[in-house]
Formats: sequence, C-alpha cells, structure tokens
Amino acid sequence: MSTNEIWSMTAVDLAARIRERSLSATEVMSAHLARIAQVNPALNAIITLLPDQAMAAARAADAALARGEAVGPLFGLPVAHKDLAETKGIRTTFGSPIFRDHVPDFDAPIVARLRAAGAITIGKTNTPEFGAGSQTFNQVFGATRNPYDLGKTCGGSSGGAAVALAAGMIPIADGSDMGGSLRNPAGYCNVVGFRTSPGRVPSWPDSTMWLPLGVDGPMARTVADVALMLQALVGPDPRAPLSFGEGGALFAQPLEAETRGLRVAWSADLGGLPLDPRTRAAFEAQRATFEALGCVVEEAAPDFRDADEIFQVLRAFRFELGLGAHLDAHRDQLKDTVIWNIEEGRRLSGPQVGRAMRLHSELFQRVRAFMEQYDFLVTPVSQVPPFPIDQPYVTEIDGVQMGNYIEWMRSCYYITLTGLPSIAVPAGFTPEGLPVGLQIVGRYRDELSVLRLAHAYEQATQLWRRRPQI
Repeated sequence: MSTNEIWSMTAVDLAARIRERSLSATEVMSAHLARIAQVNPALNAIITLLPDQAMAAARAADAALARGEAVGPLFGLPVAHKDLAETKGIRTTFGSPIFRDHVPDFDAPIVARLRAAGAITIGKTNTPEFGAGSQTFNQVFGATRNPYDLGKTCGGSSGGAAVALAAGMIPIADGSDMGGSLRNPAGYCNVVGFRTSPGRVPSWPDSTMWLPLGVDGPMARTVADVALMLQALVGPDPRAPLSFGEGGALFAQPLEAETRGLRVAWSADLGGLPLDPRTRAAFEAQRATFEALGCVVEEAAPDFRDADEIFQVLRAFRFELGLGAHLDAHRDQLKDTVIWNIEEGRRLSGPQVGRAMRLHSELFQRVRAFMEQYDFLVTPVSQVPPFPIDQPYVTEIDGVQMGNYIEWMRSCYYITLTGLPSIAVPAGFTPEGLPVGLQIVGRYRDELSVLRLAHAYEQATQLWRRRPQI
C-alpha cells in the first residue's frame, strides 16, 4: 500500500488494519510522518514534532501486537495534541511566550486517555494564545494556514488540529471548545469537531471547574472516527467534579439508525444573527439533504435573548480568574485581546456575575422546553467563511459591525450556553472553494443520537471526501 493510500484512510479503517496486521503501526506512522514533511512547512499546523519518539512507539506497538497483547480502540493511530493540553515530558506552550519552554510533568486527561487506548503521540498542534479567538496565530509559532486556501485562516482555537486532519497529517486529534473552538476550525477545514456535553469528556486542571463553558473533545475526518475516539475519552474522573456518564461502550454501538420522522428545527441565523450570503447559501442547500433522509424540517430557533450578556460576562469572569496572574506578571507578553478580556473581567461587579448566572439558568430552561418539541437543532457553525490570514478577527458581517473580537462567533457561543451536544460537519463550499460547516445540536446529554444523525447526513453528502489541493 502506498504512503498516500495510508494517510488518506479513515481512523476506523486504519485501526482495523493494524489489529488484523495487514498494516503495521510502523508503516502507518512512517506514512504520516512523510505527509507531515511534505505539507506542514506550508501549513504550520504541527508545531512540535517528535518523529523519533513516535517511530519507537510504533515499533513497540507492533511488537506488543505480535505477542498477542490486548489492544485499545485507537491502537497504533498517530495523534497530535492541542498545545493547550498538558503533555508529560513534551513542551506545552499554550501559544504564549510566557510558556515558550514549559514542559509539564503530567498528561491532561484527554491525552492520557488517548494514549491508554493505544494512540501514539506524534506532536502538538498550533493554537491561539491561551485559546483566545477563533483565528490560530501566536507569537511563539506564527499562524496556521487553511489547507483549502493558504491565504485564509483555519479558524480556531483548535486550528492546528483541524488543518492537520484535513491535510492528512494525522487521522485523529484532540481539541477544546468554549466559544466554538472545536466547531469553527472543523467547519473551516471540512472536518468533524464534536463539542460534547460538559462533563462527558473530563477536563483537568481547570480553575473554573464549576463553570462548565469549556470542554475538551474529539476531532477527525468522519463521524465514525469521532465515535471511535469517544470510546476512549468518555467516563468520569474524580478530579473533574462535573464529569459523568457511561463508559466507552456507549459509542461502540452502530451509527446506522432510522432518520424518518425526526423533527429538526432549522435556523440559518438563530433568530436574527447577521450571516454572510455565501454561508447562508451553502447552509440552505443542505436542507434538502435532511428532508431526503425523512426528517421533518421546520424553521424554528430557541429564544436566545440575553445570550450575549451571559457569555461575555461569564467569559470575562473566567479569563480574569484563570489568566489574571499572567496579566499582573507578564502584561508585555500577552496579546491585546487577552489583555482586554482579562480587564473586562476585572471590571465586573458581583451583581453583574450573579445576574449572568441567573439569566443563564433561564436560557437553559427556555432551550430545554424548545427541545421537547424538536429532536435536533441545525444551524451554521460560523457566520462567515474563512477570512484572510492576516486579519486577527472578523469586524463586520453583512454590513453589521462587531463589538469585540469574539462577537462574530455568536452562532457557536449561543450553542455553548445551552450545554447541549453539538457536532460540526461539512456543509459544502463557497463559490471560491472555501469550506462551510453546519452544526447538529441534540438533546440534553444525547451524544449518540447526534452522532447517528450526523453519520446519516455525512453518508448522504460525502462532502468529507473533498480534499484540499495543497
């Protein structure tokens, strides 16, 4: 089998071939390292690469399989970890010059669980500084480019992960999401990113572990590959008090399921958000796909009043709590948007934070009632297609000015506030060939149903097969 054939395969197929020994872990790792050498210099997705360590681990995996040892669901698969996730003995910078040479002495739970399932660490993927903003650039490593147009952003903050997947450098990746960081880069790179329910995939360490805005989660090129990863990632962790749920067997169930009669709330703008016409056109074209699957599709959206106040206040509160000490000690090394967000947190009063929490509870109950009428909500991932690489963030959408660096991501952060599982899947391309994503939002903690509808949609469209020409 050629190198190109190997790196083009899905994670599900690769894992099966390794287990049956028709492909070795060494061959798989060698093919992906060759692909990285070929395309990463132009893309800058993987910013710390460990080829010798990865090849040694692949050889050890082959030896273990030859001895008949039990193997996990991700056995032999190369994986790169987002540079916000701590990796024992491997540099973790958080995209910040403050941590340029930082080497943790522990693995974050998402890293540890991927490794325990047999995945082999190949390196780290690029992220904006402290994950702030849906555009992947930082002072340490520079910008990561969109593989479908090198002059455009890949989104963020899991931008390096999405690009590495789209370009065939790795078959699986991890990421994280507060305002859209698993979903936005997936949509911008024609791959899949799954923001699961808070607590489904444990996160630690976290200075705001009782404020479930941020989650860790899987990214891959197909829905089935994401489900494969969830077999390894889910389940409680005593260090993460909001973690919950069944073990990985839940996501080993078949993804094929009946879609006829499913009630889908269809909303291009979530009740009035500005939307780029190119994004709207690509999104609306997919309504026919859901109808062809037998879904009952109706124009509807939850009542998202107060969502902007809630998210902006709680995000600022979280930034001050988690990063305030860095502002005091290293202000000159922080980017302007991080400084702004921390200072916004310092301007908050107790009543402001309390009001945001009360409004958040009310929003949750409104959405809960809405989702009793519908099985799913389908909406665009991002309100604009990928924008120029040298533009830090979107300042205007369809003639409407944005108030700050994160406001253009309302189509994602509104969904964050619901606490519902949301998967980003390919929705087509703009006339310029730029990817557009849609998100399928499911009911409370019902990740399996989300995966099943997303899989049916993916099988009907096959959009994931359109690879970038780098």
